[in-house]
Amino acid sequence: MTFTLTDDQREFRAVLRQFCEDKIAPRAAEVDETAEFPWDSYHACVSMELPALGVPVEYGGSGADHVTQALMVEELSRVCASTSLTMLISKLGMIPVMRWGSEELKREYLPKIASGEWQASYCLSEPDAGSDVASMKTRAVREGDSYILNGTKYWITNAGVSNTYTVFAKTDPEAGYRGMSCFLVEKDWGVKIGKLEKKLGVRGSPTGEIILEDVRVPATHRIGEEGQGFYIAMGTLDRSRPTIGAQAVGIAQGAVDYAAGYMRERKQFGKPIAEFQGLQFMLADMAMKTEAARGLVYRACSMVDDDPRGELTMAGAMAKCFASDVAMEVTTNGVQLLGGYGYTREFPMERFMRDAKITQIYEGTNQVQRVVISKRLLG
Repeated sequence: MTFTLTDDQREFRAVLRQFCEDKIAPRAAEVDETAEFPWDSYHACVSMELPALGVPVEYGGSGADHVTQALMVEELSRVCASTSLTMLISKLGMIPVMRWGSEELKREYLPKIASGEWQASYCLSEPDAGSDVASMKTRAVREGDSYILNGTKYWITNAGVSNTYTVFAKTDPEAGYRGMSCFLVEKDWGVKIGKLEKKLGVRGSPTGEIILEDVRVPATHRIGEEGQGFYIAMGTLDRSRPTIGAQAVGIAQGAVDYAAGYMRERKQFGKPIAEFQGLQFMLADMAMKTEAARGLVYRACSMVDDDPRGELTMAGAMAKCFASDVAMEVTTNGVQLLGGYGYTREFPMERFMRDAKITQIYEGTNQVQRVVISKRLLG
């Protein structure tokens, strides 16, 4: 499969790049340093109607295709990975609603997400259930027209910021992964925020613990049928992993661009280091691998919109895995190109490297992605 951006997509990228340079980049270092949610950057994105991209037109969104959404994530990540997460996470939290939710849930919540008025989180992982989500302990017990939820969710992006939480819980704890169900829970229904993590990277995006203690959720807010939760969780990640790949590509591109500019300005032995062939080759390899990752990501994103042959699972795993490995390699080499300066916080390269690391971990570690790929290959 080959892929070429349309003229509209190229124009969108150009406009968004200028926006990111003007509004997002100047705050990126401070957002990382203070580890505070970048509300000003978020509101700037809302003013550009970026939260609406991933929401269908009939629910107040702009209904953009997934490649265009990837372009948004890529350009934001190129200057500030934390801000890119503010756009990624609400879409992740709402994919179950868009794909498997009732019409009532769609009409009630999607317009709020599209306008940026509300944000959403995705609550799958637990302290003892990361890659092995079927071992989760959170329970949902039916009580009349409601469910009572009890449990703890961990590693939750946007913890404490989001207005809604898409929570996976066991309605039949004896049935293993077949006993999982999915619920949309509003923050004001009794959701408690526990420990917030002190992280290596994407420090402007809060990650923490969600505590559910006898939280009553109307049965109307169950997404899909009882026992469908595992299928919903995996189907959601199939559709979101390509955009994590886009985030990784954006971080890598930021490193390539900064390294190229630095090499033109930095002088050693009486000439710019851009004239040293060994460093030229490093930069060329960084750019080639970033472009290869971009191709896999765009291919996978195009499948989210149209996947008639069921290839999305493997394509998404490949895109996320390869792009995040590339981002880690490229940013590490970027630090090397800058030498001692690359190791200091006076320059953005070390932030790129710290931010890149999480893309190898969340939404399924790269080891899990390789399991997915190999199982598909081996039948």
